Amino acid sequence: MENIYSDFQFIWFSAFVILLTGYAILDGFDLGVGMLHLFSKEDRDRRIMINAIGPLWDGNAVWLVTSGGALFAGFPQVYATICSGFYFPVMFLLSGLIFRAVAIEFRSKQTMPWWRWTWDILFSLASLMIAMTLGSIIGNLVRGIPLDVHGEFIGDPFDFINAYAVLTGILTSALFIMHGSIYLMMKTEGELHERLRAWVNPAIIFFILCYATTTMATLIYMPHMTEAMKQRPIFFLLGLVNILAIANIPREINRGRDWRAFLSSCVNIVCLLALFGLGTYPNAVRAINDPANLSLTIYNSSSSLATLKILLIMAIIGLPLVISYTSVIHWIFRGKVKLDSTSY
Repeated sequence: MENIYSDFQFIWFSAFVILLTGYAILDGFDLGVGMLHLFSKEDRDRRIMINAIGPLWDGNAVWLVTSGGALFAGFPQVYATICSGFYFPVMFLLSGLIFRAVAIEFRSKQTMPWWRWTWDILFSLASLMIAMTLGSIIGNLVRGIPLDVHGEFIGDPFDFINAYAVLTGILTSALFIMHGSIYLMMKTEGELHERLRAWVNPAIIFFILCYATTTMATLIYMPHMTEAMKQRPIFFLLGLVNILAIANIPREINRGRDWRAFLSSCVNIVCLLALFGLGTYPNAVRAINDPANLSLTIYNSSSSLATLKILLIMAIIGLPLVISYTSVIHWIFRGKVKLDSTSY
């Protein structure tokens, strides 16, 4: 019975990481488009950029809600600790999600330039806020936070502001900017497409620099993240696949195969979150003050076996529906963006 319980705990932890990966891939390009939004000076071009994600962004954000629900149901103590320990980052994240939605819906309701510029600025700032906050939360989960014997946060509310968390926040923003620029390449044509082609390579270079810097910082200051690879060298293949996927992005861009570059960017995101999951496992929240004894793991903070079984049944039913909905929406709105009377 104990082995079955641990299997379900591992399965549900894997499901949470998969849901988080789905969000990063799908809403990642939405956030990237948002951060790139102000680089375009023409109102028509900004409208095209918004309409590239307009039919998709709200459905893509569902993956974040689903992953949060999975964490709440499967690991309630982890959910409680994160929401209390990361209270301010969570509020920043929710504020960014709210203002992004409002900005997308409101910016084209009036034709006055000041009106549209106001919402354009909020759209970009909200996108940057979401990306930076998500990255900083991940960075703090890697680094660890102070916990007591009950698994409750005992640090300062501003403990999440540290060099490593800022670095992972910048890395996440750079990743989404690259991801979003490639997505826009697939969805645009004409002069805007050519201008975007000039943006892609700097975005790739910026991401590679951030990736290399964060990797070095992780190897030096977070050595626990490499323990899984040391114990099972087969996992090193994930890092190798990640590097090959990143290297393939500019190759496909230069050959005009934007969709293959986007696919490589998706593989990159999958590998990055898989490496995060492997590095932190079995910890869900690492206790920086006493990692061996106070950390919340997937084994000491999960729901009961009966609950995990019910959740798995719900996931088996619900996840295909979410994937089907996402696939259908992306298929319906495939192709280049055209502005018409129904556009934002």
